[in-house]
Amino acid sequence: MIQEFMVSLRTHIHGRTFAYIIGVLISSALLSCHETNKTKVIKLGHGLDISHPVHEAMTYMGELLAEKSGGRMQLKIYPSQQLGTERECLELLQIGSLGMTKVSVGVLENFVPDYKLFGLPFLFRDKEHAHNVLDGEIGKELLDASIGVRLKGMAFYDAGSRSFYTKKPVNKPEDLEGLKLRVMESQTAMDMVRNLGGSPTPISWGELYTSLQQGIVDGAENNLPSFYLSRHYEVCKYFIMDEHTMLPDVLLISTSIWDDLDDQQRQWLDEAARGSIPYERRAWEEAENHALEEIKKAGVEVIYPDKDPFREKVSGMYDVFKRDARLKRLIEAVQAN
Repeated sequence: MIQEFMVSLRTHIHGRTFAYIIGVLISSALLSCHETNKTKVIKLGHGLDISHPVHEAMTYMGELLAEKSGGRMQLKIYPSQQLGTERECLELLQIGSLGMTKVSVGVLENFVPDYKLFGLPFLFRDKEHAHNVLDGEIGKELLDASIGVRLKGMAFYDAGSRSFYTKKPVNKPEDLEGLKLRVMESQTAMDMVRNLGGSPTPISWGELYTSLQQGIVDGAENNLPSFYLSRHYEVCKYFIMDEHTMLPDVLLISTSIWDDLDDQQRQWLDEAARGSIPYERRAWEEAENHALEEIKKAGVEVIYPDKDPFREKVSGMYDVFKRDARLKRLIEAVQAN
């Protein structure tokens, strides 16, 4: 009944209004964290399908948490935007009406400017470089950077590299000129598309398939598993493997929920979150390989363009970012890693 109510409410109310109405009507008894027979239950809402490797990793995290705590702590997961979009879930965390969520750093940059770093095209040399950064001091610093806005970072999940997919072949940046391309609610992503000659169009993930089908946008950009699981390959028959960004996902907890936990509970949750990272990375790699095979079977042409012309078109973004002393330091630290 609760899930049916949430889905019904979500279809009729959008934006911040939805987030705050949920917070008032449902209250933390439903959405954040409660105790049942001395079992601490934390609610986790996110926007992914249950077949997505990141959802599977969070399910595994819940299993680890229950095991480590001897059943005294549990996660209750609400996938597929049942509790709202990524932005709405973040707002629910901020008011303490939801315990945890998973979002892309592209959305989180609207709350924490430091996360703009990840939106810089071609920031990482390869996946190994990205993992080293996320697992090291820079990653720890960034996870802590959101505490001031009542969001505590727990872990980074691999979300692969993002590439364009379109209804026509793209071999060079000039082929993107004039195309309406869906992006997240990320200023950095919009600036990147503009630099490449396209027209950035923010659209929620749940509305994208229909928007592609109806010609509201000509394409989008995302990772391989998301392209496959969303069935966007039914509409866009060209996947351009330019791998312009590597935007990790971030697992977060509301600081009001975190502060309510005792030291032992925090340790269990932290260990469960960190323990789910290797699981997620293995699942992600398998999902990428499977998605690539399946979209080819479905008739999608995978194009491997020369990345240098794309890199040159967006190089000016680095100069703009480095005007901010903090971002300049982070960029140079990543490049030196």
